[in-house]
Amino acid sequence: MQISAKADYAVRVMLELAAHGPDVVKSNILIDHQELPRKFVETILVELRRADLIRSHRGADGGYTLARPASAISIGQIVRAIDGPLAEVRGLRPHECEYTNAAENLAEVWVAARAALRKVLDETSLAHVLAGKLPQHVRRMTESPEAWLPR
Repeated sequence: MQISAKADYAVRVMLELAAHGPDVVKSNILIDHQELPRKFVETILVELRRADLIRSHRGADGGYTLARPASAISIGQIVRAIDGPLAEVRGLRPHECEYTNAAENLAEVWVAARAALRKVLDETSLAHVLAGKLPQHVRRMTESPEAWLPR
């Protein structure tokens, strides 16, 4: 899986909103605190609002807030709002792939990879990340020295 810059920025924006919640936060704060490019953040905020993950507030004291508590927003929801499905193979969802001959069982690998992504991203909320208290099964994955090695 490749996490796009846009998805990474979106998660960081959401974490800033969670950290400041329930206060209304101006986009300048989000941009400055995370050192993000303004154009990217403006686009991301529109997409997050369309996905009903944030609320915008107009006026001199306007800005943004989370649409739900940080504990009710998963990292997976944010990634999907920005980049679409967590796992695709040539534009298809893993369960839609059909292979023949030597590759006939390959779709099962792609489905398992998607399930693993879901297990981490859908079960980890903004509140978990903000508190540094990841779900136990996610924390165990990070404790393996192998997890930190590039390949």
